[in-house]
Amino acid sequence: MKKFWNDRYAAEEFVYGKEPNEFFKSELSNLQPGKLLLPCEGEGRNAVFAARQKWKVDAFDQSEKGKEKCLALANQYKVTVNYTIADALEIEMGENKYDMIALIFAHFPSAIRKQFHQKCINALKPGGLLLLEAFNPLQLNNESGGPKDPDMLYTTAILRDDFGNLNFKYLQELKVNLSEGKHHEGKADVIRLLATK
Repeated sequence: MKKFWNDRYAAEEFVYGKEPNEFFKSELSNLQPGKLLLPCEGEGRNAVFAARQKWKVDAFDQSEKGKEKCLALANQYKVTVNYTIADALEIEMGENKYDMIALIFAHFPSAIRKQFHQKCINALKPGGLLLLEAFNPLQLNNESGGPKDPDMLYTTAILRDDFGNLNFKYLQELKVNLSEGKHHEGKADVIRLLATK
């Protein structure tokens, strides 16, 4: 997968755009800045936006090309993102460390998904917020991006099971129109979650 993402991010353009995810942006605007973790952050559009809103941002991804583009975008806005090259299961995320963790289209196969989601729970501070937007299985009918493997798509039942010991504020599957660069463009079936520890 590392080669896949490095190849995808090798282009000069930002393949998912430079603007933040809309769900992430709308929720962040309601919060006091704190310490934020963005796993699988790719080219950094969400990390840089959060840093511009005065959040202290940690991010990680497998892709060196993604990191390069994130740091270039951060430099353009004169903000700082602490970006690590790491695998999701190997990275040390700490415990009770983050005010918010945002999983924006961070898809994992079932073999590792629950284990990684538990790491996210552990890394949240008590009262910390988990935000997630991902594709649900209906996305297989669309041409707007996302994994083609059903095992990597999320349902409300999956997320209720994975994050069951959090307090759910919002969990919904819905249809949206994405405009996030050439790989997330058009009608999409997503799932959104907000929950607190």
